[in-house]
Amino acid sequence: MRIKVFDDKHSASRAAAEQAALAIRRAITQQDGARIVAATAASQVDFLDALTRASAIDWRRVELFHLDEYVGLPITHPGSFRKMLLQQLVSKTGIANYHLLQGDAADPEEAAREVSRIISSQPVDIAFLGIGENGHIAFNDPPADFEAEEPYIVVELDQACRQQQVGEAWFADISQVPTHAISMSVQQILKAKEILAVVPDTRKAKAVQLCFEGEISPMAPASILRSHPDATIYLDKHSASLLSAATLNRFADEPPLAVNI
Repeated sequence: MRIKVFDDKHSASRAAAEQAALAIRRAITQQDGARIVAATAASQVDFLDALTRASAIDWRRVELFHLDEYVGLPITHPGSFRKMLLQQLVSKTGIANYHLLQGDAADPEEAAREVSRIISSQPVDIAFLGIGENGHIAFNDPPADFEAEEPYIVVELDQACRQQQVGEAWFADISQVPTHAISMSVQQILKAKEILAVVPDTRKAKAVQLCFEGEISPMAPASILRSHPDATIYLDKHSASLLSAATLNRFADEPPLAVNI
């Protein structure tokens, strides 16, 4: 795992987008197509905007999955991740092959199984992530299930996660935030050939510190990224503010840690 720190989130997002575009182009060149996973949240807006502006990507050859969606929330709601995905990535690139998580389906478990069958057919080339204020990746809140093998699972959201959504102004108060979501599982995230996480802002600093200076633990879900052979974490100086110099040096370009789960 590697940690890269930039002065501000715009610089971090642009650099991350350059790496992401390179990975997509490489996959298209080598295998005539790229399978990607995209996160959609306030922290990802700049990154996705920069990525959609990247040159020489044949988006017609890109197959897109997304990380998570609230159970029971219609696609018309401002907080819907399907809505954000369509607005921030699909409509700007013309991607035609994309798979939405139907969180408002009558049977969310079946909706999860349907996309699970599709994503399981071939490896994912690169997954774009964020890290939540409680350390979650996708909607795998602590204590995260590190062992579930299903690609997508239905999870219960914890209080901190739901409050973050209020803080980002997607909902007026916590009573409006759904209590459950369809989420890509931790094991499926780790199956991606490459992982790229964009994690800006001071509000993420404590989660970043816990995940990269503490133990690899379900209580700090993003800590599992330290076990991946090709994960890069893009921080700004604010989200990196609680990391020690020793940690930053250690993860400047380090091979993955072995972890038993």
